[in-house]
Amino acid sequence: MADERALDEVVRFTSELIRIDTTNRGGGDCRERPAAEYAAERLAGAGLEPTLLERTPGRTNVVARIEGTDPSAPGLLVHGHLDVVPAQADEWSVHPFSGEIRDGVVWGRGAVDMKNMDAMILAVVRAWAREGVRPRRDVVVAFTADEEASAEDGSGFLADRHAHLFEGCTEGVSEAGAYTFHDGAGRRIYPIAAGERGTAWLKLTARGRAGHGSRVNRENAVTRLAAAVTRIGAHEWPLRLTPTVRAALTELAALYGIEADLDDVDGLLRNLGPAAALVEPTVRNSANPTVLEAGYKVNVIPGQAVAFVDGRYLPGGEDEFRATLDRLTGPDVDWEFHHREVALQAPVDSPTFAGMRAAVEEFAPEGHVVPFCMPGGTDAKQFSRLGITGYGFTPLELPEGYDYQAMFHGVDERVPAEALHFGVRVLDRFLRTA
Repeated sequence: MADERALDEVVRFTSELIRIDTTNRGGGDCRERPAAEYAAERLAGAGLEPTLLERTPGRTNVVARIEGTDPSAPGLLVHGHLDVVPAQADEWSVHPFSGEIRDGVVWGRGAVDMKNMDAMILAVVRAWAREGVRPRRDVVVAFTADEEASAEDGSGFLADRHAHLFEGCTEGVSEAGAYTFHDGAGRRIYPIAAGERGTAWLKLTARGRAGHGSRVNRENAVTRLAAAVTRIGAHEWPLRLTPTVRAALTELAALYGIEADLDDVDGLLRNLGPAAALVEPTVRNSANPTVLEAGYKVNVIPGQAVAFVDGRYLPGGEDEFRATLDRLTGPDVDWEFHHREVALQAPVDSPTFAGMRAAVEEFAPEGHVVPFCMPGGTDAKQFSRLGITGYGFTPLELPEGYDYQAMFHGVDERVPAEALHFGVRVLDRFLRTA
């Protein structure tokens, strides 16, 4: 089991990593190198030989391998990203890059997404070095850049240009699963991710006839775009169940002692109460308009208008997604992928999933582990190019009333120190025996 020093280190590492501002605004100005050097120094202190890799100067990734005791066993990738989304300091109770530790809670951007997991990995690896522990299978540790944008400088670059560093790895774990979900009725649920919806960020372009704002214009690009955006935003996507979501619904129904009627999913979700939130975002494709760009003067009708849409599609749902967008945009608006990544699905009956379940249950015996599909995406998408099956496993034991999902990209992001201690213990247990 991880020692007391590891429990102290995980809190300190989380705080110190938060203090390294690695804000990724998506324009290429992020610099993860200081955080990468921080991680590499601590890996080296554990006797490892970390490799620092860059596609773009300053956009640094770190990779290290821990040799297992069974050379015939497939390798396991454990990865976390170093970049974070922006934070407006005047909206926060503390400075978002202070890493302040107050009343047993670590505050700051990245406390949950996901410098906490980076710190857990470092703390576990260093504890192993002190104890002389080697895992059964090779464990490849990776800290990546650019996850909060395109991943082109991070996991995409590593998968495309440095695949040899991940040789032998068949599975990987990263964000964001195995956290405590309180259902309001005394149950503690620990969802472990075994799938992700695909990413389909779209650019819509409407073209029309430019002209004076005072004249009738039946070819107004803004009007055409607005109509298409309204249709997309109002569209009711049909229900589609993937194997992971079916497994989630079946296990949740059993937990609540109700029939798993998969022919009436909406009714089943109503009967699950608050726990339905674990499944609802992943029973359908989705498309949410997020950005509008048009015009430059109030009395000038522009010849072009642009919108961006955050689309997500289920495993196996990309063809339906494309066809639906063709219909919703209509003949006067073109659309293209601004950024696209695959949907993922991982088996829930694998030894690795069983190992994650057992590790959580050892330290949270009152908990109920269930599989779920993440509505968003992670670096597991890029690593899937190497044949690596990805799971979401960032264990945290959280108190009731702590809104875990609201911490992602939210104001006053924070994580209890006790949650980090739980994460180190569970991650250590899983990785030793995986």
